[in-house]
Amino acid sequence: MHTVNIHEAKTHLSRLIDEAVNGEPFVIAKAGKPLVKVMSLNTPAPDHMKRLGFMVGEIKVPADFDQMGSAEIEQMFGGEQ
Repeated sequence: MHTVNIHEAKTHLSRLIDEAVNGEPFVIAKAGKPLVKVMSLNTPAPDHMKRLGFMVGEIKVPADFDQMGSAEIEQMFGGEQ
């Protein structure tokens, strides 16, 4: 997310709105102090976005995932050889 000053926002408002509609929100600042965040009305708030399961079917996790490399790790930390 990028920040623009009020003058830049007024000058490039159409372009900035198009970017926000396409999922690129921006912040308008005055004297370097952020004042408002502009984002598309259809964009879910970050705390409402669901990321869990977004790669379903893309990755295969082996059944022994929690044991992978355990012998090597034990050896590195002074375990029996």
